[in-house]
Amino acid sequence: MTTITSTPAPNFETELKRLSEIVEQLEKGDLPLEQSLVLFEEGVKLTRAAQLRLDGAQKRIDELLKVDASGEVHSTPFSTDEGA
Repeated sequence: MTTITSTPAPNFETELKRLSEIVEQLEKGDLPLEQSLVLFEEGVKLTRAAQLRLDGAQKRIDELLKVDASGEVHSTPFSTDEGA
């Protein structure tokens, strides 16, 4: 019987570190084409995931700090539920 276990998704910093490693490897220019394409694809996926995280963080910040017409900042409680 095979047990399927899920691993937690890497955090933003881990993804960014891996993306930097990929960029370094590709910039060297000494990889075979197929390996370069595999790394490039991984880099694109990491970039998209990181952008989604950044967009979510920006949305949270915007919700927490709202500025009214007079320029006064009003903070709003934010739910920490991931599904919300």
